Parts: sequence; structure tokens; C-alpha cells
Amino acid sequence: MQKIIVVLLGLASFLLVAAVLAVTWAPGVVKKTPIDVNNKTFLSGTAQRLDAATGKLGEPSKIRITSITQADGDKSDDKVVVFKAGSCVVVNEDGDAPDCVDGKDPRLVSADETTFATDRVTALAVDNGDYLPKGSPQFEGLVNKWPFDAEKKTYPYWDGTLGAAVDAVYDGTERVEGIDTYRYKININEAPIEVAEGVDGTYTNEVVIWVEPKTGAIQNQSQDQQRYLEDGTQVLNLQAEFTPEQIKQSAEDTKDSKALLTLLTIVPWVGFIAGGLCLIAVLALILIRRSQPSSHVDGTREKGPAESDPAFTTGDTTTIAR
Repeated sequence: MQKIIVVLLGLASFLLVAAVLAVTWAPGVVKKTPIDVNNKTFLSGTAQRLDAATGKLGEPSKIRITSITQADGDKSDDKVVVFKAGSCVVVNEDGDAPDCVDGKDPRLVSADETTFATDRVTALAVDNGDYLPKGSPQFEGLVNKWPFDAEKKTYPYWDGTLGAAVDAVYDGTERVEGIDTYRYKININEAPIEVAEGVDGTYTNEVVIWVEPKTGAIQNQSQDQQRYLEDGTQVLNLQAEFTPEQIKQSAEDTKDSKALLTLLTIVPWVGFIAGGLCLIAVLALILIRRSQPSSHVDGTREKGPAESDPAFTTGDTTTIAR
């Protein structure tokens, strides 16, 4: 019984410690943006560009958008993750266009590269400080993901074309490839921008972002964008969203992440309940053990009936009268 009590005490200790760690330590480690991110995201759609010969928009062309996001582990730390990001939009009429092409290739619609730093918990952009080179653009709001345990509220979201944060307004729930998501909408209407270097114009865009709330991972994203010159001439009409393959891949990745987060909610319950039951079992065994009669020799030997009669005392010569 002693061995059973020791084993149960050890098991109870292990379960309770695991439960406490799952509640206090693990969330602070798991619910953080990792510093080894290396993602490539694909979108597809159509775009019309200004035809310089006619002064009007050309025919719609199929496009491919490739976005690459890589974390810089050397510049990141326990609180902040530094990202290098790039995006390339190319005409993809034949379906075999590369991820990007150089500026001399007529298939290139646009391309850009940037760096930014975000808080690993809130996912909000932080002050560049010592994280980025001087002169780097200062981002604001959310950039490439939502925070863990996203809420049904409006978030600031970075728009690179405007160079400012805009409102991403909660717009309901929707199931995407088997994943329950929160849907957020961004509406930009005739905002002043440079449509080309030194050329002023306006920018209109309707963006919809579907977010898995527990992980903050984006499951799909669409945009309906137009750009105009100051005289009202339209220079770009673009619609795009995640490719079907990208939506499926995002769902698979999110399911794996959710499984880990779900484990964090189960472990405390299992640890506290099972650990408590082990302690109860130990207490029960101790009480049972104490209630059992002692089996050790205490130095007193019980006398038989004959030995308790004085007539049979050793050395007594008294005889029984007949």
C-alpha cells in the first residue's frame, strides 16, 4: 500500500504542475507570433489598366498576386517580431506566370517591398525604434494578422497604398472551408494618393478579410480597387482574392494551430480533476491503513486458559484435590 500511495502522490504532483503551467505559462508562449514565419500567399483575379493609346481602360486581364512575408529572427525579440514583406502583381493570362517579373516585363502590374515590426501578442505595429533602419515607413495598426482571440469590434488596419491605418469594421461571421471566421470590411472612398510618381489622383477600395478568431489567422481576403487621375480618368480597375488552393491551405494550417490552442484549454481541466482525484485516493488509502489493526509484535504475549490459572504456575507444587 505504501508504494501505491507514493505513486499516486507523484502522479498528482505531475498533473497539478502541468495544469498550473498550462494556465499560467503556456498561453504566454503559444499565443505569440512566432519569429520563424516564412509564408507565401497567392491571390488571383482580374485587372484593367489604362491604355495610353486610347486613354481608356483596356480589356480585363487575369492576374496573379504573390505576397511573401518572412520574419527576421535576428532582429526580433521576446516582445516584437520584425517582418520583411513583398508583393508582386503580374498578368497571368496563360496561367503560367512566375511569382514576379522585372520592371521591363509588360506583364508587371506593380511590385513593392517593405519591412515592419509588430507586437507578438497584440499583432499591432510598434514604433520602429531600433528594430528597423532609419527612414523605414512607420506602420500603424494590424498588418498581416489579427491578434489571438480576436474580438467582434473595429480594428485599425494598415493600408500600404494610403500609408495609413484605416478602420476594419466587424461585419458578421462566416464559415470558410470548414473554419468559423469573423468577417471584417474596409471601405476607402476616393482617398487622395499618387497614382504614379508625381501624379496625383484618388483611390477607392473595398476590402473584406475573413479571420479565424482564436488564432487571428487570415483565411481569405478580397479587394475591389479603383484608381483615378484628378480629372476622373480611371487608370486601374482590379478585383482579387485568395486562390481556392490558398484558402484550403490556410484552413489546414489554422486547424493545426487551433488544435494546439484547444489542448491548452483541456490540459488544465484534466490536470486539476485527475490530480485532485489522485489526492483523494491517497487520503482514502491513508485512512484505510490507519483503521486496520496493528500487525507488529508489542512484547506482550496473550496467555492461554491454563496459564492464567495459578495452579499451573511454573514451580507451583499444589495438586488438585481428588
